[in-house]
This record gives sequence, structure tokens and C-alpha cells, in this order.
Amino acid sequence: MYGPTKNAKRLLRGGAALALALLVTAAVPVQAASLEKTGTDVSAARELVPVGHTVGIKMFSKGVLVVKLPEGGTPARECGLRTGDVIVKCGGTAVQSTEQFQSLLQQAGQQATDLQVRRGGQQMTLSVAPEQNEKGTYSIGAWIRDSMAGIGTLTYYDPATGAFGALGHGITDTDTALLMPLSSGAILPSTVKAVKRGEAGSAGELRGNFDLTQDLGDLTANTSSGIFGTLEGDGAAWQSGPAMPVAKAAEIQAGPATILSNVQGDEVREYDIEILKVVPDAGDGRDMVLCVKDPELIAATGGIVQGMSGSPILQNGKFVGAVTHVLLNDPTKGYGISLENMLSAA
Repeated sequence: MYGPTKNAKRLLRGGAALALALLVTAAVPVQAASLEKTGTDVSAARELVPVGHTVGIKMFSKGVLVVKLPEGGTPARECGLRTGDVIVKCGGTAVQSTEQFQSLLQQAGQQATDLQVRRGGQQMTLSVAPEQNEKGTYSIGAWIRDSMAGIGTLTYYDPATGAFGALGHGITDTDTALLMPLSSGAILPSTVKAVKRGEAGSAGELRGNFDLTQDLGDLTANTSSGIFGTLEGDGAAWQSGPAMPVAKAAEIQAGPATILSNVQGDEVREYDIEILKVVPDAGDGRDMVLCVKDPELIAATGGIVQGMSGSPILQNGKFVGAVTHVLLNDPTKGYGISLENMLSAA
């Protein structure tokens, strides 16, 4: 299973909505919140295993996210609901899925019911009166989403703790560009079956399969600097190479480097890149400007493509960061986050 499905989301009038969407590098740089500086040296004397293998990712939100409101007078608009709001309770009951939310609306019928909503960092209560549609179903007239799934790249594995990090950026809703509020999630085995090559003006993508029935590890955090969790078992499957020392952000230099990526089958290979520029304390997943130099990778993918997000970046015998974005007008170029900043978010 891969990428967006047909009818991935629909207006919540007669039924529930479920979205399967690609979780990968952004085709253009995305805005992300700056990291808070804690003063802690997270890279000091730390060694991590750079992975570079694709994984399937499934994620369920905490509450349901309002992704679109139709034009015109609907109960959702009339009660003050906005795109980007997260509905966490309906009639005093915690909302866990789109299906359950729809069921709660049926119980309420035409009676006004309270919605507890999270908007940014604020909590508020709105009163909504559902309307009955032509099929006899009560609804409020809003597009909502409770889950996402797709393919990304596992960045690191910590053999000392079993912890992992991936993507180098957060999982955002495809309509609102807001971070999905994490309730639960997991990473899954994945195999790359094909590649759509990147071209100027059109982002490429890895196309593959992943098994929704087999979890490799649980997600515990979705942040603007990556997703994080803990692997099941001893993680031996990810130790294709030795653990490497983590570079401090100040050690990253403009010049030759390599990335580890899985762009065919199950094989992870090392490819040549160049770090064109280092941007200290960028805080938005764009700490480095990258350029792919490896002719084999360019022949296979055109450069950086969706799905490579999280590919480890290595330089001078150290683990320095992860690929995060591709430039839409030049797929051979993109951005990377320093591993030190990624670990700060973890």
C-alpha cells in the first residue's frame, strides 16, 4: 500500500473519513517551529547506528483534525469551528476516530452538543447542532482526518536504548500543513518496488509496499524535527554497519559527504553528495544545503525524491544529519537537518 488512495477523505455528512497519505520529504521547503535551545549537549560521547532503510509509517491522531470546511452555512461554520482545529471531545466523550465521532453525532441527533476543541495551544468549547442530510445521517459539515500512512526513511537506531528516529521533519496533514497530533503509531517493514524520477518542477517519489499487520516499533513523538519511538526486539536487523559518533552541529563542514538510502528493493547503499552550505541554528530542518553528486543515484531517482526523507548524512567518519527536503526546481538539491538538532527534539 502506498500514497494517497482514491476518496482518501470525504465530507463528514454521511460517514467517516480515513486518509492514507504520503509521509515523506516535502516537495518544497516547509515551515517548521524553531527548536528550543536547552543547553544540553545531546551528541556528547554518543554513538548511533545510521540506518537509511525505508519503513512504512502509520499514525493515528489524538482526536480528529478538521482539514476543510465547505463554503456556505454549515453547523461547523456556524459554531465557530476552523480549519486546523482538533476535536478532542464530543458531548463530554473523548474522540478517538472519525467513525466514533460520527457515532456520537448520531446519538446527539438534532440536539446541540458541546465540542471540546484544541486550537493551537488553547482549549475551547463550542456548541454545535448537527443537521440531518438526505440519507438521514446527522452531521456538522466538515472534512476531518484521524490517521495517515506512507513511506519514509529510518534515520538512526540507538543500540543502547532501542530508540529510533526517522524523517528529520514532522508528519503534517496534507491539507492544513499542521503537525498531526499523535495518539499512537508504528513503523512497519517496507520494500521499494519502483521510483518515479524527480524532474524540475515535479518531485519524484519512492513507490513501495509495507505490511500494516506487522509493527517494528512504536511511535512516541511527532515533532517538527522528526518522528521518534522505540523498536521492538534487539534491533539487530538495523545494524548493517557499526554505530558511529554523532557530530556536533559546529563540526559539519561544507564539502564532500555521503548519504545512506534505500531506493531499490531492500538494499541500502551509500551515495556521494556535497554539503554546499551550513546554516547554523536554522531550527527548521534546513541546517544544510545539499547537492547529490553520485551518478548512480541521479540515474535512478534524479536526485532527492519523496520517501528519502530521513536518509542519514555522514561526513568525516561521523553521523552528521538527515535529508529533509528537496528543491522543487532542482531535484539534485535539497536540505538536511543536523543530527544534534534532531536529537534535541527526541
